[in-house]
Amino acid sequence: MIPAKFDYVKPSSIEDAVEALRAGGDDAKILAGGQSLIPVLRLRLAAPSVLIDLGGIAELRGIREDGDRIAIGAMTSYYDIVRDDLVKQHVTLLAQATETVADNQVRHRGTLGGSLAHADPAGDLGGTALALDAELVIAGGSGTRTVPAAEFFVDYFTTALGESEILTEIRFPRYTGWGSHYEKFNRTAQAWSMVAIAAAIRTEGGTIAEARVGLTNMGATPLRATGVEQALVGQPATAEAIRAAAERVTEGTAAPSDADAAADYREHLARVLTGRAVLAAAG
Repeated sequence: MIPAKFDYVKPSSIEDAVEALRAGGDDAKILAGGQSLIPVLRLRLAAPSVLIDLGGIAELRGIREDGDRIAIGAMTSYYDIVRDDLVKQHVTLLAQATETVADNQVRHRGTLGGSLAHADPAGDLGGTALALDAELVIAGGSGTRTVPAAEFFVDYFTTALGESEILTEIRFPRYTGWGSHYEKFNRTAQAWSMVAIAAAIRTEGGTIAEARVGLTNMGATPLRATGVEQALVGQPATAEAIRAAAERVTEGTAAPSDADAAADYREHLARVLTGRAVLAAAG
């Protein structure tokens, strides 16, 4: 199917993009990597009056050190994230999760900011950003603000982005020396996650000192498994202790039932995958 007619704008600065978004009003749409938006346009499930392409804004791309943070531009592609040495050394879990997204073709076009702003609860990077305590930098007409990942995901496909606001950068604390693992279950290769677990673990002398666990597709938004994290800290990094902690993974979740899986099956998957992810992350 052919998309409905729309105007196309390709600004060269964040300020111009914000102004174009303001001028376009409710009928304007942002184009980042386009891997989610373009299929929706072709099916005419969305019919924006204007499409604002962020691909011409160079300052939205790139990965850099910024004090104790690793800062990643919102238009940085999955491909660049997977290959980057800073990410692999200091935010390993992000590289591991990104490497599971779709296929090489999509990873060359899809962007970190586009994925997070889209806020699909089955997307792999929302739960990962949440587990890693990421901060999201947002630009709008009144200036720039920073929102923690825990406050960014509001509801199903809904974020803290307001009118005429654009996600410009994602900032991650350094997790140098931590173990990490992304455990994903999907029906077929390159499919969306039925359930996935993002785990980052710091151990000291065989004991779990700190734990971060994020959940994909276990609710209307990405979730943090705080019950599991609390149960892990201070425990030996053994299979028995980890599997016992993993039993708490469904606390505070609302797993959906759909054509792929019933809610109770997703809950079962979450317990099994959490045990596997934490075991791998703990070494």
